[in-house]
Amino acid sequence: MTFPERFSNLPEYAFPRLRSLLDAHAAGGDVMHMTIGEPRHAMPDFVADVMAAHVGDFAKYPANDGTEGLRASIAAWILRRFGVTVDPATDVMALNGTREGLMNACIALCPETKNGKRPVVLTPNPFYQVYAVAAVTVGAEPVFVPATRETGYLPDYASLPAEILDRTTIAYICSPSNPQGAVASRDYLHDLIALAEKHDFKVFADECYSEIYRGEKPVGALQVAREMGADPERVVIFHSLSKRSNLPGLRSGFVASGPKNIHHIKQLRAYSGAPLPLPIQAVSERVWADEAHVEASRALYVEKFEIADAVFDGIDGCAAPQAGFFLWLPVANGEEAAIKLWTQTGIRVLPGAYLSRDVDGENPGAGYIRVALVAPKKETQRGLIMLRDCLYG
Repeated sequence: MTFPERFSNLPEYAFPRLRSLLDAHAAGGDVMHMTIGEPRHAMPDFVADVMAAHVGDFAKYPANDGTEGLRASIAAWILRRFGVTVDPATDVMALNGTREGLMNACIALCPETKNGKRPVVLTPNPFYQVYAVAAVTVGAEPVFVPATRETGYLPDYASLPAEILDRTTIAYICSPSNPQGAVASRDYLHDLIALAEKHDFKVFADECYSEIYRGEKPVGALQVAREMGADPERVVIFHSLSKRSNLPGLRSGFVASGPKNIHHIKQLRAYSGAPLPLPIQAVSERVWADEAHVEASRALYVEKFEIADAVFDGIDGCAAPQAGFFLWLPVANGEEAAIKLWTQTGIRVLPGAYLSRDVDGENPGAGYIRVALVAPKKETQRGLIMLRDCLYG
């Protein structure tokens, strides 16, 4: 049976791409995964002990919104990190991973219509895919706003027509951004929240990379909203232990906002959500209270930022970001670059177009690849040198 006959259900243009991947696999060699943002730094050393001490709690139904101790630990972290006081009883809910919150908050808080018209959900482009899926799920119109080098890799929502903004119910913002690592400044967040107040929509701030940075720590959306005296229901923030604490398998995060928003999110969780098992809540409570492991992990990322700066020195657009753990590297064509890397070096990266949506015939991610800096330092350095020599040599 010929190759096309085996894969006759695939479109013709897929054959050469798949053929290249199969040839590379058949050729063997070491594979280096720089595709998925799965942290590989050490998790906190006390996790196993806390889990073991509470293993008997798997026999109990978990607290739906998070135990009192977990919510208090989260509220205490918000105060330490952002200088904002929230009520752990009414303003915070534990999440089964940030993705759950980013999805379900949209379901809970997006109205069926706004001003008698179909609602709009704004999302940066490129974007984390759950933003668009959430918009489609609630029947809203997703509007993809370019986040490019020209806009500082953050979406310029204020440039949208008033007709769009007046139908907008939710605007997603990711800071530090995935995939570019851009950090929204205090002024940027101030202007976005002011725009939200003017046009009456909510800002969903995905801040799960906020603890991976070099230099000045990123400002938070809730922090800026309180400084402005904005409506406490205007901003909803999402945080995670996956990136902050190298615990992606724990599936633990939180959402915080005003009490009305959190009430509706809790109500949806009561019927359709999946609360964290009590042993995981116990671990999460302890992890949010500890900063030593966060500082140690951040130092490792800073060292890898410096490695990337050195490897790509003199290559325009290839410097490491201010925050997050991805490189967003310019190439002629993201798919072709990814296949070339895979076939010639065994390095796997993500074509930027896979994180973006075509708008008016253009895809803002098409000329990029995303590279995850999650491997140990020596492996990261070796991979970046091979990548540079393959694509930019």
